[in-house]
Amino acid sequence: MIDAGAAWQAFSSRDRAFDGQFVGAVRTTGIYCKPSCAARHPLRQNVTFYTDGATARAAGFRACLRCKPDEVGRDREAVAQALALIAGADQVPRLKALAAAVGYAPHHFHRLFKRDTGVTPAAYARGLRAQRAEASLAGAGSVTGAIYDAGYQSASRFYAAAPDRLGMTPSAWKRGGAGVLIRYAIVDTVMGSMLLAATDRGICRLSFDEDEHELRRRFPQAVIEEGGAAMAELIAGAIAAVADPAHLPDLPLDVAGTVFQQAVWRELARIPSGETLSYAALAAKAGNPKAVRAVGSACGANQVAVLIPCHRALRTDGSLGGYAYGLERKVELLKREWTKTASPRRGPG
Repeated sequence: MIDAGAAWQAFSSRDRAFDGQFVGAVRTTGIYCKPSCAARHPLRQNVTFYTDGATARAAGFRACLRCKPDEVGRDREAVAQALALIAGADQVPRLKALAAAVGYAPHHFHRLFKRDTGVTPAAYARGLRAQRAEASLAGAGSVTGAIYDAGYQSASRFYAAAPDRLGMTPSAWKRGGAGVLIRYAIVDTVMGSMLLAATDRGICRLSFDEDEHELRRRFPQAVIEEGGAAMAELIAGAIAAVADPAHLPDLPLDVAGTVFQQAVWRELARIPSGETLSYAALAAKAGNPKAVRAVGSACGANQVAVLIPCHRALRTDGSLGGYAYGLERKVELLKREWTKTASPRRGPG
């Protein structure tokens, strides 16, 4: 079933993330378009939404020659095929070879891939390779073997990429964080007790109603100690973010997740203050429209509440959904954003 309200909002805002999920058919012209079509918008009462072009054609409409809505399915199939090729490749495929394999010109396919996944083919391949390395390092076997098994041509290449990705050295990652120093503080905020923990690289945990015991459970092999004055700037920034989530400070983060989780977190950060998006819309923007449940899991895996604003995510039916620290806090965070925004607007869903 198509949510007509959400479909019209996507259609009227020309949201590319919804291309391929439905088409809008205009009764006065007899033409159907994809949501991002650049043509002048018709009146709402003249538009009917269909799940795909075939359904619209069966109803007597013809495809728009400007936006070519029937090619969207082919575009998404090409991206899906490329994702499979990247996943099965020993090395990061070159753009020219990848585009040729799916039948597109390199520059055109580069744009399509980034539109559907949120990252370039090279960035996706690097993220997937690093994810494999993380999984291998967490298991049995040697560090060097895990690095080569993940597809790196040399250990030096992994060491060069690992700091930004892992937040610790490969050996420390393999030993469950052994040797990594995590400082923490427990402070009062307008929303209750807040736990803030950080490595030398950035905040790795921001939560409510937790203490050092929960921190030690999550990072059992790390060296954990109270932060004191060394964390004063991070603490001040986090307290300010909780009090005024409409204006999040630029604080360093040290978090890791799967390629899809990172894409969801990136899209959450892009939601303007005072607005929300549904899980379905986030799934589409993250490059996998069918992964609605995975979006909920990505929100649940968020280690840094407020700073990665998963409170801006709603269920597809428009309800609040869950929140790890209680729905009352989610409601309060949204209220604080809306009061700081002159004209609060809701996203699809």
